[in-house]
Amino acid sequence: MDNLTHSVVGLGVGALIDRSLPAEPDQDRARIRSRMLLVVGCLASNFPDLDLVLTPLLGPPLGYLLHHRGHTHTLLAAVGEALLLLALVWLLWPAARRLLRDSAGARRGALLAAGAGLLLHLGMDGLNVYGVHPFWPLDPNWYYGDLVFIVEPVFWIGFGVPLAALVRRPALRRLWLGVITLVPLGATLLGFLQWGSLAGLLALGLGLAWLQRRNDEHHGAARAERGRIALSAGLAASLAFVGVQALALQQARAIVAAEIKRIDAGERLLDTALSAYPANPLCWSFVTVARSGAGGNGAVHLRRGMLSLAPRLAPVSHCPARIAGPALEDAPPRIAWQAEDHAPVAALRSLAAADCRVNAWLRFARAPSLADGVATDVRWGEPGSRNFSTMAYGAANAQPCPRPVPGWGYPRADLLTGH
Repeated sequence: MDNLTHSVVGLGVGALIDRSLPAEPDQDRARIRSRMLLVVGCLASNFPDLDLVLTPLLGPPLGYLLHHRGHTHTLLAAVGEALLLLALVWLLWPAARRLLRDSAGARRGALLAAGAGLLLHLGMDGLNVYGVHPFWPLDPNWYYGDLVFIVEPVFWIGFGVPLAALVRRPALRRLWLGVITLVPLGATLLGFLQWGSLAGLLALGLGLAWLQRRNDEHHGAARAERGRIALSAGLAASLAFVGVQALALQQARAIVAAEIKRIDAGERLLDTALSAYPANPLCWSFVTVARSGAGGNGAVHLRRGMLSLAPRLAPVSHCPARIAGPALEDAPPRIAWQAEDHAPVAALRSLAAADCRVNAWLRFARAPSLADGVATDVRWGEPGSRNFSTMAYGAANAQPCPRPVPGWGYPRADLLTGH
């Protein structure tokens, strides 16, 4: 996920933990605890992305592909990251140190905020098509959720509107609400969101604002209660959205699998990499990886397309074109094909064995297209297109073998092995 989303969710979880713990005995300690848990939640929810400083260890694009969402995005590292973050708070924040020394509730809250923030970062990154490998070193394989877009405004609204209740200054509160309202509006005007998605986001925001107002009227806007009910509702709405996306994902997979079988019953579908559209369970982009033949014979066939789960309500040609490209106006309403790529399995294996840079790149690529000296993961664009996954290879681009290469599992081990 993007760091705005991680930050908003981390702040929201920190605030919810603070308001779920027993109150501190005086206002000064309550204020310090609230600030500390907001900071810890926000930082923990971003901490794993510090692996960006490791990307220069390898030349582009391998540094980013193999070291981002790397070792810091594992459960093992999360333990050390939590301890490091809490140690920094203890050493650099004297008021928080005194509070942690004197208050069991503050200590419990800090541990919960740090743990929840880190686990949410790994979990939310695992929801999209990019993937994570959280169980390294026991399991080096990538895991892909395929069900939430990498920039998801539902989380901005679900946590951002309740967080506005925590902002004391009216001008800053209005500014905060204005930002989280205008960003989705701008995304809609630019073609990244459907108007129906924007309407759903606004309805969610208004519902949370109404709930918060009712809560403030009931409790007299008491500090301990401010934001708790709305934050809980925002968390519930976010979880419900993920659940809806999971159901939609299963339907999308079934539709794509049936279509591949109809097109070529002789091919074996190995994988369908699905990418959701923001705040939109109806529109999906996808890449299928299929193969014909067995062993080193046969070919790998990549197909890139778009899908609508409700073609009468939202035909695929109406899905936001700025996300995965446009569908042709005369495309069928349910599914539209955008590009495809064929390659011999033997050629892929030969390149993996002979070219160390290609071999390293294949530790990331889930839908690998290699042709004419250009390697591209088709999850991010058509074969041969230029995107952050693109790498030149071959004699004309000969470079020393990359070091160090993390030992992540090959997403396409099913093509690289002799099975």
